[in-house]
Amino acid sequence: MENCIFCKIVKGQISSYKVFKDENFFAFLDIHPASPGHTLLIPKKHIRWVHDVEPFDKYWEVARIIMRKLDMALDPQWIQYFVHGAIPHAHIHIIPRYDDVTTAQDLLQQSGVTSSNEELAEVAEKIRQTA
Repeated sequence: MENCIFCKIVKGQISSYKVFKDENFFAFLDIHPASPGHTLLIPKKHIRWVHDVEPFDKYWEVARIIMRKLDMALDPQWIQYFVHGAIPHAHIHIIPRYDDVTTAQDLLQQSGVTSSNEELAEVAEKIRQTA
């Protein structure tokens, strides 16, 4: 889609802090993270809804691969999957948690984390380097 920010990220028209890429999916750090390591997983092809992504099982398998990378690289207390967003392109939030927030409502009410470009680049590299 021409004006989709996520499609522009996939095409390299907008820079991102990539943590994973294969033939179907692309994952990068959220630039307004809820916590350090907050990653967005998107299909490379423009698809509006997560439930329409094919192959659906592969999409969630990649989410699990990224979760394991985040777990090994960042050692969070737990990791949350969250499907929500204002961008009309399917995406899964994969959010390392370092606190006791347990509900999506609590997460939405948090102010988020401010990260510099250097911090984002460092976290992305740490995740990419994880086996």
